Amino acid sequence: MRTTLTLDPDVAVRIRAEIKSGKTSLKKAINDALRRGLQTTQTPRARPYRVKPCSSAFLPGIDPGKLNQWADELESMEFLHKHKRKP
Repeated sequence: MRTTLTLDPDVAVRIRAEIKSGKTSLKKAINDALRRGLQTTQTPRARPYRVKPCSSAFLPGIDPGKLNQWADELESMEFLHKHKRKP
């Protein structure tokens, strides 16, 4: 692809230095620099998250999300039992 490119002065100096030191063409120096720059912006693909199943001590029908509610009920029952008025 043929295109017109306007380089910042500091970039132009670095490209010229690379051309002189590497004895390469302007086209190759620009393409190599662009490839290096574009390569660093690509993020590696993240590995998929895997869930490892494990066995549970809960019996069927027990909702682990309601364990706090159950603990509150037991605490309330114990409180009522301790503070029961005697006739």
